[in-house]
Amino acid sequence: MVAQMKATEDYDTMNRAAWDERVPFHVASADYQVRDYMSNVNFIGNVVQFDRPLLGDITGLNCVHLQCHIGTDMLSLARLGAASVTGLDFSGVSITAARKLAAATAGSGGEKLKFVEASVQQGLTVLLRGTFDLVFVSIGSLCYVPKIKEWATVVSGLLKPGGRLFVREFHPVMLSLDDGKPDEMVINFPYFEREEPVIMDKQGTYVDSGDYKFTSTRRAVFNHGIGEVIQALLDEGMRLTGLTEHQSAPLTGPQPELEVDERGEYSLKDRPWRLPLSYTLQAVKE
Repeated sequence: MVAQMKATEDYDTMNRAAWDERVPFHVASADYQVRDYMSNVNFIGNVVQFDRPLLGDITGLNCVHLQCHIGTDMLSLARLGAASVTGLDFSGVSITAARKLAAATAGSGGEKLKFVEASVQQGLTVLLRGTFDLVFVSIGSLCYVPKIKEWATVVSGLLKPGGRLFVREFHPVMLSLDDGKPDEMVINFPYFEREEPVIMDKQGTYVDSGDYKFTSTRRAVFNHGIGEVIQALLDEGMRLTGLTEHQSAPLTGPQPELEVDERGEYSLKDRPWRLPLSYTLQAVKE
């Protein structure tokens, strides 16, 4: 359900409360594969496995994962050979869960992880500028960024010259669709960035939460057209090196019109080539 923003509400405060409440369900869910990471020292999660052909060799790189949530993708990067992986997230509950995962997997990648609790907009305040070889951004991140130009400034500022950005994100066309109309594809939400967010008010999360009734049901979300994302990076001195659209995406949650494969990737049941669900963007700092 779409709701109205209250004058006294702050975007980050609202979104942080929603994420904080959902963390225990994400940690417990098979979708996040936490038990697999802890029981198998060589395990790489589905999200990063999908990324590997485009991500390439990251051996020896110092990486930062913006909006890292509970740290599972960070652990995958560490196990792929990254020298270090720093995670940034505004949810203290997420950071606590990520630190527990890192401690439980020390010796198989967890020892390479460190975490900073802050919003992505604070990235250049809480992290050292120009110190990272790779900025990694995974699915479901940019919709919590109000202004894509500010995000691009953070990305460029964190990277060393020659450092690179890797983003896999939900496609803005998919995010503009009204998921309350499962029998038809109806564009009802912004494709382009707007000053005011869309306020979503709904129970549950994208993993199984049983009969639990969440108290923090409101989220402020923003969309950013692919052209807006690219131009923001170009304006910060980045050079685009890759853009690939995918007809699947992970972690969307069960929906009547989607089916999931063995990789945890969701796509349309009927003629999946009709709609891009995610994209991968890569760029290098000149």
